[in-house]
Amino acid sequence: MRIVLILLAALPAAALAHVPEPGPAVPSPWAWDLAPWLVALLALSAIGYAVGLWRLWSNAGAGRGVALTQAAAFGVGWLSLAAALVSPLDTWGGLLFSAHMVQHEVLMVVAAPLMVIGRPLATWTWALSPAQRRVVGRWFQARGWSALWGTLTDPLVAWALHALALWGWHIPAAFDAALQHEWLHILQHLSFFGTALFFWWSVLGHDPRGRYGPGHSTAYLFTTMLHTGALGALLSLAPTPWYAPYIPLSSALGFDPAQDQQLGGLVMWVPAGLAYVIAALWVLGRMLTRVRA
Repeated sequence: MRIVLILLAALPAAALAHVPEPGPAVPSPWAWDLAPWLVALLALSAIGYAVGLWRLWSNAGAGRGVALTQAAAFGVGWLSLAAALVSPLDTWGGLLFSAHMVQHEVLMVVAAPLMVIGRPLATWTWALSPAQRRVVGRWFQARGWSALWGTLTDPLVAWALHALALWGWHIPAAFDAALQHEWLHILQHLSFFGTALFFWWSVLGHDPRGRYGPGHSTAYLFTTMLHTGALGALLSLAPTPWYAPYIPLSSALGFDPAQDQQLGGLVMWVPAGLAYVIAALWVLGRMLTRVRA
């Protein structure tokens, strides 16, 4: 009888020993990222642009200085930026590699070029008072800042910095660290978006010194399409997943980790590559229009 009682007492422990361990806790994929500092920066950029545009058009007339199409481009670019950073796409990006790639491409090939087309620096300047504009103008014309800005917006430098950010952050150790540390994740997105802004600024005709023409811009767009496409192809054709943190998360959601990565690589390879082709055609189209005029 004692033996039977001992065996019965041991049954719960034995049963618990055979219960499979629960999978990783998966946050709600529909959560919005409403970090105060992020919302404040987005709101400040939108309000500054709207006030600057109103003042500019009040003085020069609607559509002067910044065309209606340019203002609309900035608006769509700003909405794309907000969607990438605040909407549930950001949460999905922490769960699926493919969603993370969509987020990155929205930052680099949608939000960045559209906001550059909207002439944000000139418009934001108009949001300041005349005295503040003079101070900012003197600061921008200072030798040190002028040299730094000229270097960062040089097409070759901007191209190289953007390529370095793309390839460097996709090294598995760097990408995994960004997923595990929020400050590195913020730095990753900032480097993608920041270098994309300089790249698009340099290739879309913002060259006051006239050092480069449409041919140079087309070449930089074409080579960017090639190296980003190569990275996308490597991700798409890899038989095993590169980024360990996504393996349990994508599996918990019912996705195959390798297929999730392949889909993410395909996003970088095809749709993003098409964006560079469209931009190159737009640059060449503007050149032909000027020649005919």
